[in-house]
Amino acid sequence: MIATPYYLIDKSALLRNMRIIQHVRERSGAKVLLALKCFATWSVFDLMRQYMDGTTSSSLFEVKLGREKFGGETHAYSVAFADHEIDDVVANADKIIFNSISQFERFADKTIALDRGIRLNPLVSSSDFDLADPARPHSRLGEWDVSKIVGIVDRVDGFMIHNNCENGDFALFDQLLGQVEERFGFLLEQVEWVSLGGGIHFTGENYPLDDFCGRLKGFSEKYGVQVYLEPGEAAITNSTTLEVTVLDTLFNGKNLAVVDSSIEAHMLDLLIYRQSAKVTPNAGPYRYMICGKSCLAGDIFGEFSFERELEIGDRISIRDAAGYTMVKKNWFNGVAMPSIVVRELDGSLRVIREFSFGDYLSSLS
Repeated sequence: MIATPYYLIDKSALLRNMRIIQHVRERSGAKVLLALKCFATWSVFDLMRQYMDGTTSSSLFEVKLGREKFGGETHAYSVAFADHEIDDVVANADKIIFNSISQFERFADKTIALDRGIRLNPLVSSSDFDLADPARPHSRLGEWDVSKIVGIVDRVDGFMIHNNCENGDFALFDQLLGQVEERFGFLLEQVEWVSLGGGIHFTGENYPLDDFCGRLKGFSEKYGVQVYLEPGEAAITNSTTLEVTVLDTLFNGKNLAVVDSSIEAHMLDLLIYRQSAKVTPNAGPYRYMICGKSCLAGDIFGEFSFERELEIGDRISIRDAAGYTMVKKNWFNGVAMPSIVVRELDGSLRVIREFSFGDYLSSLS
């Protein structure tokens, strides 16, 4: 038995998402890039690259990872590129997308051999959480002033627009895209490609894929552009669990179970956005608060129901533990880092990586 904690990536579940992505590519004509900011566990890129066109990035290291481990098209984006890294970015990218006109002008000479784009901010988004809203007031994410964009449109090849955040509502996606067209339509006609970013949950249950594909194809034909999508969560949703073991149980007005993991260290995104983890099954007469083992008082995965009383040594599977988990895991409290395990398509388990005290030591100085 593999020692917990560990992330378990199920390739069969991952394959379901990949087949939906392939369907969207074929029906809409869109190209689809994996957003490495969400998921960068390259041990399963062998499967993913068969169904996706490449990767998109948010930093130099992600650009290099995409080029070396995924292949296909490698798109480079950053909120701001530094002078000392731009040469490396150019050497590893097919397209480079600048967050601002200032950055475009600064590195215009060095990037002339690449396809170049600018991020647009349409000032509307699907996010209702200020921390994640790219169109929030005073946002630094992209150019919004049409009069300024007009001045450089003849020197750029494309645009990137990222204003969907965990948006599983096609009608809302359609509405937001319409608002983008109203604001930037005459500019879109002057470029070769447009990336609509990520955050569109088109691999979710009962998502109207035919309507989605038709909308993308119509957009592409209307403006004469190649459409790109940059899914992160949509590519890997429901493919991975965090496997943990109960270390202790106690009662303090509620039944508590402490596990050998930490939401602060191993599923940080949930803590940041104040969301509960998901546990399957979540049914039965026994209710427990599942708690992490760090010293943070709020290190709590959530409250869940079980068929029987939990005991020390019981295993619990925490669902949907791929997106923004492994890329954000950390060594808070020196809590042991979860191993990474893959369930292959034949059902066999393969331990990809285990982390040791030496890894903890080398992360510090």
